[in-house]
Amino acid sequence: MTPRVRTALYITSGFMAGILLVTAIALKKIDSGATAVEVSPDGRPQYKWYAPVLPAKMEFAGENVPLEKWEVKEKLDRELLVNSYLHGSQLYIQKLAGRYFPAIEARLKANSIPDDFKYVCVAESSLQQNALSGVGAASFWQFMKDTGPGYGLEVNDEVDERFNAVKATDAACKYFQTAYNRFGTWTAAAASYNCGMQGYANQSDFQQATNYYDLIFPDETNRYVYRILALKYILSHPQSFGNILDESEQYKPLKSRIVEVDKTIENLTDFAKANGSSYKMLKIYNPWLRAHKLTVKNGKKYQVEFPAQ
Repeated sequence: MTPRVRTALYITSGFMAGILLVTAIALKKIDSGATAVEVSPDGRPQYKWYAPVLPAKMEFAGENVPLEKWEVKEKLDRELLVNSYLHGSQLYIQKLAGRYFPAIEARLKANSIPDDFKYVCVAESSLQQNALSGVGAASFWQFMKDTGPGYGLEVNDEVDERFNAVKATDAACKYFQTAYNRFGTWTAAAASYNCGMQGYANQSDFQQATNYYDLIFPDETNRYVYRILALKYILSHPQSFGNILDESEQYKPLKSRIVEVDKTIENLTDFAKANGSSYKMLKIYNPWLRAHKLTVKNGKKYQVEFPAQ
């Protein structure tokens, strides 16, 4: 056998061995001893899903959650079950938290509102700045169009400050402080954000109780605080729920420069280009601008953000 023939034979043999190896791997059934799956008789994987372990203790804004009560424990269990396997959604929220939590946390602190209320924002919008509900509630804190102005937000066809994370958080803080002063607990203040202060008061008066955990509400409010608690627990212990995300993978706060505006802008595209940017970037940095122009009344000023140069 000549060297050339021998070499060709080795190459052919190696190639065939590679094909057989790949084929064997492709046809190999999943080991039934694997911890995450079982295998049916026909070789199909059957994944195992486990109920999350409930914490022994939990609190919201420094207030104890009475998990010793079976109905409280089961309501929290339900929300953990519903939310714990939404991994794509949770990972995206974790990424968005890197961008929006610093500003939200700063405004909560400045307004003397407990840090846990940032999870109310998560429950409301999943930190989606352009979130819109079917009834017209908008952005991070899901203010209604008619409600926002009562808490200091400008809402019209050209300007909608519900989409401004800082101003909307300040507005939400005004609500929470008012509700806390009325009901005496932060838990009640959070619950009333779903059903309204009067709605909470009506249930409290009729049932002759004030503690959220001693009251029964329509289903959405019944679940509301427990959903907040579940999101707090999941986002505070992401790896326990299989959500592996390095801090470097979180989205970062947008760095910007401020241009103060005190005169009407007839064309926002021209305005953006005159400031070395584009209409697209103008809208990304200022989602509260809702039209193609900005009317500025006498004595009024707006701070418009552009990407930092």
